[in-house]
Amino acid sequence: MNVPRRPAVRPAVRPTARRAAGLVGAAGLAVAAVLAVPSPAAAHGVALMPGSRTYLCYKDLLANSSTQLPTNPACKAAVQAAGTTPLYNWFAVLDSNAGGRGEGYVADGTLCSAGDRSPYDFSPYDAARTDWPLTHLTAGATLQVKYSNWAQHPGRFEVYVTKDGFDPERPLGWSDLEKVQTVQDPPHDGGPGTEAGHYYWDLTLPERTGRHMVFVQWVRSDSQENFFSCSDVVFDGGNGEVTGLTGGEQSATEASALGTGAAHGSHASMTSGPHHAASAPNERPDAAGPSPAASGASPAGALTGVGASAAVLAASTVFYVRHRRRTAEVPVTPGRPGPR
Repeated sequence: MNVPRRPAVRPAVRPTARRAAGLVGAAGLAVAAVLAVPSPAAAHGVALMPGSRTYLCYKDLLANSSTQLPTNPACKAAVQAAGTTPLYNWFAVLDSNAGGRGEGYVADGTLCSAGDRSPYDFSPYDAARTDWPLTHLTAGATLQVKYSNWAQHPGRFEVYVTKDGFDPERPLGWSDLEKVQTVQDPPHDGGPGTEAGHYYWDLTLPERTGRHMVFVQWVRSDSQENFFSCSDVVFDGGNGEVTGLTGGEQSATEASALGTGAAHGSHASMTSGPHHAASAPNERPDAAGPSPAASGASPAGALTGVGASAAVLAASTVFYVRHRRRTAEVPVTPGRPGPR
């Protein structure tokens, strides 16, 4: 008597394999999400010559690293108001959405803090007072301007000098300024991410006497991000000497070297030193912390690293699924009933 054969049953796949298959889809989505994330903007800079308020106050802070208080009265008051975090990010006086806008967008009295839109609280550096560190210049002379290139980007530099009759004890407004120069993509010296790296160009100083301000707006051409810099100067026949810092009058070279032997003189300590961390509560609530350029990280590199990790996860999951499928198959012998 012939016994009818039951049809062979397809290999059974255990639920574990199905769950792992779901992980493949999730890993694929993770890879796609990572690759879709844009790299953040990462430009930074203020004037090194003539030194901006944040840069020279930072140098004074380094010279007094044991107390974490500059000796300059204006710098000291700013630190007492906003902590040291802004000074360890002295190059980040920025507005991410300025897009070249100046007068009518950045309010009078807030030019030195980028309209008070920076991720750090630079508002104390708008203070109208006469005891900020001071760079001594000569009217009509040619000055080589140096502007930090902590991160390099194409763009133009709009250079202003306050008009005759400027009163340093009144908040700086746009009506106080006269544009004296526009520089497009100047040359640079030194590497990005270092204190010494900078753009440079020549500026013929206008005829002025007494106390004034040099104001620079760096307008990036590859982003809406702009940077703002205020430098207190006096036209008294000087040659770039700086007064108002620890140690008294110094040459420009001596001022730039101030505090280089201090604990926070390295690149890493500017963004992650213990005193910086202690001052973190003074950072703006909406701030995302120092940019990748400030911390030494590459946005593209970080993106590549995360994407590669997700890709490895996906590949590993696929291998796992295939292995589980093979071990989960139940062999079926022709002519014998399969599993019910």
